[in-house]
Amino acid sequence: MNAIFPSLISQSLQLPEGQVARTISLLEEGATIPFISRYRKERTGGLDEVQIAAIKQQMDRLGELARRKETVLSAIEEQGKLTEELRARIEATWDSTALEDLYLPFKPKRMTRAEIARRKGLEHLAKILMAQHEANPKRRAMFFARGEVSSAEDALQGARDIIAEWINENEEARNVVRQSFRRTATITAKVVKGKEEEGAKYRDYFDFSEPLRRCTSHRLLALRRGEAEGILRVSISPDAEECRTRLERRFVRGRNASSQEVALAVADALKRLLKPSIESEFARESKAKADEEAIRVFAENLRQLLLAPPLGQKRVLGIDPGFRTGCKVVCLDAQGNLLHYEAIYPHPPKNERGKAAAKVVQLVSTYNIEAIAIGNGTASRETEDFITNIRYDRKVQVFVVSENGASIYSASKLAREEFPDYDVTVRGAVSIGRRLMDPLAELVKIDPKSIGVGQYQHDVDQTALKQSLDRTVESCVNLVGVNVNTASKHLLTYISGLGPTLAQNIIDYRTEHGPFRSRRELLNVPRMGAKAFEQSAGFLRIPGGENPLDNSAVHPESYPVVERMAKDLHCSVSELIQDKEKKKALRLETYVNDKVGMPTLLDIMQELDKPGRDPRQAIQVFAFDPTVKSLDDLREGMVLPGIITNITNFGCFVDIGIKENGLVHISELADRFVSDPSEVVSIHQQVRVRVLSIDRERRRVQLSMKNID
Repeated sequence: MNAIFPSLISQSLQLPEGQVARTISLLEEGATIPFISRYRKERTGGLDEVQIAAIKQQMDRLGELARRKETVLSAIEEQGKLTEELRARIEATWDSTALEDLYLPFKPKRMTRAEIARRKGLEHLAKILMAQHEANPKRRAMFFARGEVSSAEDALQGARDIIAEWINENEEARNVVRQSFRRTATITAKVVKGKEEEGAKYRDYFDFSEPLRRCTSHRLLALRRGEAEGILRVSISPDAEECRTRLERRFVRGRNASSQEVALAVADALKRLLKPSIESEFARESKAKADEEAIRVFAENLRQLLLAPPLGQKRVLGIDPGFRTGCKVVCLDAQGNLLHYEAIYPHPPKNERGKAAAKVVQLVSTYNIEAIAIGNGTASRETEDFITNIRYDRKVQVFVVSENGASIYSASKLAREEFPDYDVTVRGAVSIGRRLMDPLAELVKIDPKSIGVGQYQHDVDQTALKQSLDRTVESCVNLVGVNVNTASKHLLTYISGLGPTLAQNIIDYRTEHGPFRSRRELLNVPRMGAKAFEQSAGFLRIPGGENPLDNSAVHPESYPVVERMAKDLHCSVSELIQDKEKKKALRLETYVNDKVGMPTLLDIMQELDKPGRDPRQAIQVFAFDPTVKSLDDLREGMVLPGIITNITNFGCFVDIGIKENGLVHISELADRFVSDPSEVVSIHQQVRVRVLSIDRERRRVQLSMKNID
């Protein structure tokens, strides 16, 4: 770690430097973000996962910048142009833009107009003009009109090209233009001639102009997508006149003919070099900010989806609905294992409704089914009506489950490994059933981008998106914890400190030796060293194990503290967990030492109250309005039940039981001002909405959540 990193990160994130330094040390020791935030609160001062992730992100950025500085210093030194002053300036800067400005004059160049002019021997003339003392530059230029230089005007043009490059490489000039962009830049879009029909979905941007600083992330990403598809021409421009005036004040220092030549060079530098360069810079910068916002929204949506309420370990019948190809039906045991599969045909064209109903009743009875999960794709509403109108010999709950990404999973290598003897339709139905039982355990098998809760996910920086989504999945898995005796390899992979190899080794050990009886037994797993055990043990649960703490979030390193508490109260650890009065009798301050502080003790007490509790909410049954099954059934003013399927920074999308999800614009979310939709709504939230308008041509529905009881 560079000694200056804690100070720089502290200033950037507005966090105490000591907390930042200690967090960096933990990260460098190989600790994961979930482990640090959960089990090292004393060292970090209670920083949460978001703050620790931000520290790591800044640390990685500064490390990258440090490596770039070494490259720049080495390149300038090789040219023999590295002065002590320049070295000091490069070493002192921690801004990537400032670093690149310092390096620009020394950067290897392609054959520019200025370089061609230099080779013609015109650099001396450029210096004469730049001094702005020469009263008759044309006469002076005649002395340079020889060889490849055909005339005095040719010589002056070459000199101006050199001056334009000097201005372009001047730090102050670049900052002048940047300031103008920052204050006055406008982003403009025009439709490419002849692309009006093909790009109809972008018609809101066919003649678009807005100050760049006010352009929201979703608009900017839409503009860039339209540009990438060849529908729109997008540009960013500042107030050109203001830019030119400010540059002239900096470089034009007289009123003679030489000054006029420099003024021409300034105008050329601005139009040909500075504006395109700074425009690209601001395009990248604005796109990066838009990406960051879109990724933040996507990650928050993914978190909510992964932490959706689970049904739990129940015997489930999963249905992947369909018309022509029938409904694929699977029966799963309480652990999600496939017991039975077949197809039924209750819908057109076969219409075997009676036969299909009898089969479902038989399966529910034979396999002791407790709940039915129906995918929300094609024929979902029809299948839901069919299933809910059947009489069963027991109480059976019926749920409609999101199919997003199920087809991706069913065709994946992982699905083929799990079900080598079944086709994609069976695997898809299994995935639907398992999603009801435990959304987290099933959804981690799918690339988060395929789950369908993002906005412009294919347009943002893919590396940044993957890092953010992987971090979100890791956070959710470790928040909930996993049963080490039933978890899949894929789920175990996301546990702090494990990864694919150790996850597979745990599965292999479990297969060979049977269920784990204690967390300590994990140390027998090949390649499970002390560090990996330290990082992972607190997130791995063993229900019914030898030690009741093994099914809790209490870390093994804290077992001695809990055992001492039990000893002081003359009871066992099990009795301590079960007896609330005994826990109330504890004086926590007596257990504080140099390794265990009050934050850890409070976490331990919270865990002892409800060991192994699932932080997710309880699942609720939901039903759409039975009279609304298609866009044609909608009328303005209708109030309908719905489920939120996606959240963006301009509102949220709601499934109201038809193919098209309706949009609740941010202005229609509540009877008050809302700046961030996620403050008001969450993924899978059950809501009531009013139909505001229906665009049947574009198949769009506008909804409102305002003034609804």
